[in-house]
Amino acid sequence: MNQNEYSLADLGWKNSFRDQYSADDKATSIPARVIKTHKGHLVVSTGKTEHLLQIAETGIGSLREQPTVGDWLLLDAESFVPVRLLKRTSLLKRMSPGQQVKLQPIAANIDTLLIVSSCNTEFNLNRLERYVCLAIDAGVEFVMVLTKADLTDDIEAFKTKARQLHETMPIMVVNAKNNESVSCLKKWFSKGKSLVLLGSSGVGKTTLLNTINGTVKDKTGSIRLADDKGRHTTTTRSLHVMPSGALLIDVPGIRELQLHDCENGLYNAFSEITELAEQCKFTDCSHTTEPGCAVQHALNEDKIDSRRLNNYLKLLSETQQNTENISEKTKRKASSSNKKRKAKSKWIG
Repeated sequence: MNQNEYSLADLGWKNSFRDQYSADDKATSIPARVIKTHKGHLVVSTGKTEHLLQIAETGIGSLREQPTVGDWLLLDAESFVPVRLLKRTSLLKRMSPGQQVKLQPIAANIDTLLIVSSCNTEFNLNRLERYVCLAIDAGVEFVMVLTKADLTDDIEAFKTKARQLHETMPIMVVNAKNNESVSCLKKWFSKGKSLVLLGSSGVGKTTLLNTINGTVKDKTGSIRLADDKGRHTTTTRSLHVMPSGALLIDVPGIRELQLHDCENGLYNAFSEITELAEQCKFTDCSHTTEPGCAVQHALNEDKIDSRRLNNYLKLLSETQQNTENISEKTKRKASSSNKKRKAKSKWIG
């Protein structure tokens, strides 16, 4: 974010946050929004000043919570130490990549998610359905942005495929390097609205950001012709104040997006399947081989798509397993803490 001064409203301060900022809070603290995250620290802005805050794996300071870009914190008015994380209006989250069993917040207090893919071999319906589930579960508006329209002769083919993802989702096809082409996105960039760009590395998110923002200061990677994928360029999550007054969050390309506790998102993203599932003979139907399965019956009559069904079953299993793993880890951690407290109490006694 640049060095201009902003009001809290300029940074996305809304009634839902104002209602959490009591008279007592105003006497001792000031609000600040997280505008950038790095490994080990984050940057917050009060509108007038920016502050670097150290962050541990368990959270920040005494909060014991993990803030992410877009969050609002209350800082001590004198020391600028965080004292409270304000309740979020929305949160995009995923399971941490790799073997660790923990949740990773992606962005908070978002109004609109721009799901960015490209008109080349990177386009993948199974992967994009994950973003749709994520957005629906978080309760945010979502828009499909297909970039690199200048590199294909069959734009309609990509739009037709994208319409399978969600019947009411807007689909915008752009050349991210062209100002006139990206102008179709401006209606989502209104003053005070917070948006986030999510997609794989190399789909043109940084180029899109630069064009919309009217800047070229961020480096963009060239496409590797062998596989149509761009080189990864964004390395931190950062919030940008746009000329329109919108707040755009740029996130590094996501290689792995595992869902957690996302059954509401799945239910609504795959409504043609989940509504049928309610008609199955058995309430615990796996929709594979059971008799009286309405889902399999519809599949056999070509009323639902086999790819969609297979991906739904895969994502449902994934989110249930990840939710169970997190729950087990939380129980083990609580049990360990209780044992330590009892041991300490016995020693003191």
